[in-house]
Amino acid sequence: MPARGTLPEILAQYKNGEIPLDEAAEAIEGLRLERIGDIACLDLGRNVRCGMPEVVLAEGKDPEHLAEIAIRLAESAGRCVVTRISAEQTERVSNLAGQRSIATDYKKAGRILILGNGPAPERTGGIVAIITAGTSDIRVAEEAKVIAEEMGCEVRTAYDVGAAGIHRLFPALKPLLSAHAFIVCAGREGTLPSVVAGLVDKPVIGVPVSVGYGYMGEGRAALASMLQSCSVISVVNIDAGFTAGAFAARIANLGAQP
Repeated sequence: MPARGTLPEILAQYKNGEIPLDEAAEAIEGLRLERIGDIACLDLGRNVRCGMPEVVLAEGKDPEHLAEIAIRLAESAGRCVVTRISAEQTERVSNLAGQRSIATDYKKAGRILILGNGPAPERTGGIVAIITAGTSDIRVAEEAKVIAEEMGCEVRTAYDVGAAGIHRLFPALKPLLSAHAFIVCAGREGTLPSVVAGLVDKPVIGVPVSVGYGYMGEGRAALASMLQSCSVISVVNIDAGFTAGAFAARIANLGAQP
């Protein structure tokens, strides 16, 4: 079954005779579930219902179980995104995908594996900007980037422009100002999202990163700082690149609509 995406796309495929009525009806009901034994229940209607794809979190999953889940989702939905995937899990999933003639694309920086033989998601016109305070924050930023791209957005980035050298921020912001939403990743004291929100007129999503040590280390100080921001920002959990990327993409896709 090919990836369908949004409700208008499904209706257009039915109108053009690409899919029969019963298949279109099944897709647009938004409640398509597919069980994999006793280990998983795939939500195949999430993209139609919520505007975002079903994404598989690899953390904590047995490599064999993960491979079975990812392959089934790729075969049923046309595409599968696996986040927080380890080297061992990547090898097992990729090997099984090769046996099933399913292409894989490993995004090392973001620890994401994408499975699917269809085309990449069509561009929506939405633009997401991603900024990091330091280079240690890039791993979380790249997770957010891949997710936003999978939701059809163009992503523009500016890395290592933190408050410790604030003069780096202003030239970095210029090419990003047309974005519909900003993601700002920062560890340690987590200052940067508040600063960015005071300079741009678009929604800013702060992502505290588990960088920092000692008292309130591992992202806790950054999270507390962002929650206390005097600038208007939204804040996701520590290292929650997926959540930030999906939320920003939904904002951007709405902003791009005529």
